[in-house]
Amino acid sequence: MKTSLLYPQSFFARTLWMVLLAVLFSKALTLIYLMLNEDVLVDHQYSHGAALTLRAYWAAPVLERPGIAKAAGLQLVQEHEVPEGEKHWPYSDIFSEQMQAELGADTRVRISAQTPPSLWVNAPSLGPDWIRVPLYPHPLRGQRVWNLVAWFLGIGLLSTAAAWIFVSQLSAPLKRLVIAARQFGQGRSVRLPVDVDTASEMAEVYRAFNQMTDDIEQAGRERELMLAGVSHDLRTPLTRLRLSLELLDSDNELTCDMVRDIEDMNAILDQFLAFIRDGSDEPMEECDLNELISAVVTPYSQQGHDIRVCLESMPTLLLRRVSIKRMLANLLENALRYGGQGVEIAASVVQGEHAQHVAISVLDRGAGLDPEDLPRIFNPFIRGDEARGGQGTGLGLAIVQRIAKQHGGSVELHNRAGGGLEATVCLPITAHAI
Repeated sequence: MKTSLLYPQSFFARTLWMVLLAVLFSKALTLIYLMLNEDVLVDHQYSHGAALTLRAYWAAPVLERPGIAKAAGLQLVQEHEVPEGEKHWPYSDIFSEQMQAELGADTRVRISAQTPPSLWVNAPSLGPDWIRVPLYPHPLRGQRVWNLVAWFLGIGLLSTAAAWIFVSQLSAPLKRLVIAARQFGQGRSVRLPVDVDTASEMAEVYRAFNQMTDDIEQAGRERELMLAGVSHDLRTPLTRLRLSLELLDSDNELTCDMVRDIEDMNAILDQFLAFIRDGSDEPMEECDLNELISAVVTPYSQQGHDIRVCLESMPTLLLRRVSIKRMLANLLENALRYGGQGVEIAASVVQGEHAQHVAISVLDRGAGLDPEDLPRIFNPFIRGDEARGGQGTGLGLAIVQRIAKQHGGSVELHNRAGGGLEATVCLPITAHAI
């Protein structure tokens, strides 16, 4: 379902938006109330006074009317001198209704806010002439309107600040929970503090989260201890078997195959332990990636493998040294096992969309992979299709992906043009590893 752009997605923004709408709505209602009640009352009083003045003028003897007009500021005008009038809500309606109610239904009223502001009234029930009544600016049209606007702006800003603080207090515990969940998912040991200031609902959530992390960590420790025990128990008879085979002093093919099988079993145990002990407890240190790559490639070169190395100058990175060497060794073992002698390893600095990162690529000229197998090849115990063979434990690429994620990076596999596979690990330069 597509979310409207006018409705924010975060809990903080949604709550703040609703509070602000409530504040603005209340302010609008207050303004309307003032305009329709307090200010209208003032206008009614003014129009009532004007009506009383006109009644007094027409009720006085003819000889006394000029004196009353001069004292009240009234002026007799001809109908052709009366302007068309202006519409000022709600003032025009107020003056017209008030004058018609007090001076007769046939009373005509025209109002102008131009200098000088005036009110023209013709009441046939009192007299035939139009009379101009001086009109003083309404208080809202004078200096007081800016005072009123300033008050409303001040109240709005204070209300917004209060709403911001209120919503921040509501969303802060949820943000802490999100950060803790992400850190725990990245292999860190985290605990959410439950203090007296924590809301009761969030305190229950924090306690449940802490209990969950404790149970998961305990299960992980038990699993690691169990596999370590299994590894220890299996290595002892394997060592005895290999020693016995070497003491036989036999160079036949069966003995050599048995020695290779024992070495494969030891390698499988090493992979299982490496997968369980993910290296998250290894300290970070500044490393020269090119030196690490050279240190990993050298033993393979000494064994007769032809590995082409292409390295560019790059900055020092904050890495887990042992984990990165294990990652590189797994990639090279995979390439040598399935790609023969056409193996290359390259490292360079690449400019991404937002920041620079280091790209480490291991390439081979093997049979490649079925494109349908590429998304799932990083799952544990998945070895790919038959084109890449069925050897190994299926944990090598899973370990590579885990180590890359621990450093804030990623790993991708692509089939190469002309045959073969390319494995690329991207590690960030600016961001610290996790």
